[in-house]
Amino acid sequence: MPISNYLNTAPTIGDGVYLHSSCQVIGDVTIGDDSSIWCNTVLRGDVNRIVIGRGSNVQDLTMGHVSHRTPDKPDGSPLIIGDYVTVGHSVILHGCTIGRECLIGMGSIIMDDAVIPDHVMIGAGSLVSPGKILESGMLYMGRPARLVRALTEEEVASLRYSAEHYMRVKDNYLAGLKK
Repeated sequence: MPISNYLNTAPTIGDGVYLHSSCQVIGDVTIGDDSSIWCNTVLRGDVNRIVIGRGSNVQDLTMGHVSHRTPDKPDGSPLIIGDYVTVGHSVILHGCTIGRECLIGMGSIIMDDAVIPDHVMIGAGSLVSPGKILESGMLYMGRPARLVRALTEEEVASLRYSAEHYMRVKDNYLAGLKK
């Protein structure tokens, strides 16, 4: 079973969510309606919370974790992912905030307290440093991630399309489970 409690906290799973049998969703994790968590992904909400919005997908081998609360930092660093976000394969997300309709490229690392606002594309293999705040509507790439250029209208539209495509794929998987 891919869902586990941590102490007295259990994951909250929305309607129409697909959890691959090999993923692990642990503790204080909330997954919004129509989202999908794919093969061998780990979402570990043990020392803080993880919130994933509606229609988002977290792809194979991704790891999501958080930083605990301290007297100097009473909120710690939760992991917050907005609606209609695509998180590519083998991404590490640690205590960061990602806005709506973003794409986080394969193999990227997004560190504590980084803020990715709405409509941002992070190129594959990028590293967003702790506390870095990006600008909406832009493409970032590299280690460390640097602003490359503004996204075109077509690229901005493709961000929502990517998430909706994964919604169709997860619906196919869910339909297969009902047979």
